[in-house]
Amino acid sequence: MGKGTTEGGDGAAVGAAPSTDAWLGAIALIGFILVATAQASNQILARGLAGSVPPFALAFFRWSIVAIGLAPIALAEIRAGRVPLGRNIWPILAAGFMGMFLCGGPVYIAGVSTTAIHIALIMALSPITVLLISAALGMEHVGPLQWLGTALALAGALLIISGGHPETLIQLETAAGDGLVVIAMLGWSGYTLLQSRAAPRASLLARMSLFAGAGAVFSLPQALLEMWTMPAQVFSTKALAAYLFAGIVPGLLAYAGFAWLGGKFGSVRTSLVLYIGPVASALLSFAILGEPPKLIHFFGGLLILGGVWASLRK
Repeated sequence: MGKGTTEGGDGAAVGAAPSTDAWLGAIALIGFILVATAQASNQILARGLAGSVPPFALAFFRWSIVAIGLAPIALAEIRAGRVPLGRNIWPILAAGFMGMFLCGGPVYIAGVSTTAIHIALIMALSPITVLLISAALGMEHVGPLQWLGTALALAGALLIISGGHPETLIQLETAAGDGLVVIAMLGWSGYTLLQSRAAPRASLLARMSLFAGAGAVFSLPQALLEMWTMPAQVFSTKALAAYLFAGIVPGLLAYAGFAWLGGKFGSVRTSLVLYIGPVASALLSFAILGEPPKLIHFFGGLLILGGVWASLRK
């Protein structure tokens, strides 16, 4: 009897493992979709507002909300000695400039002349750029598969930016917004390389508070100018709603969700968010803005995402 009971218990334990794995897989999938959707909502916001809310005021209030919302975590870690500001102030400021300032106001300006799908697909080039910078600095070896991925992603980006007409690249007739998004993507790539080296003993959310605070500081001069020249737009009800949405959804919720996924499933599996982001942006763009993806977005997106996938293989 005792032996039978033990075997039955062991069988139940063995049977519970696949069930647990299934639940973890479902949680991971839902988490990836929610985080990618939260991140993509910022691109929809940029396109949906299309300049009706001053861009640097929007960036300033967005990053201020993120910095203040995560400040208790950052302050606790500063007091615990995990963030020695004296040694880390310049890396923190550099990360805030590249990741928050360049990916703030310029992206909102870009939404006036380019689509949310364009923004998402160009930003998806960031892992390729990080790989190339790492190879150039001798930080990582780039193999044949990575070079193939780079070529595919670059071809997809050029296809989308040119609208399928390569001559426009030579004639500089592409949308001005696409150029701003390219700058933002390069900034995000630099931020990606730097952010783990700035205050490396701190948690991701503590670093995010500091980086967001730096981004708000860099956005402040332009935001003050907008407050002075167009106060009705900066302090309108519509603007207030935009500030709160940008600070909470693609701000606090997106970064906290990404940190949770990274802690739960590891950085490699969490990088799958990169593949879901453009899809989420395309679906939201169609549902909210009435801008359906075109065939060129499909082919360009396949090239970019296929290239990113290949570049991440070893």
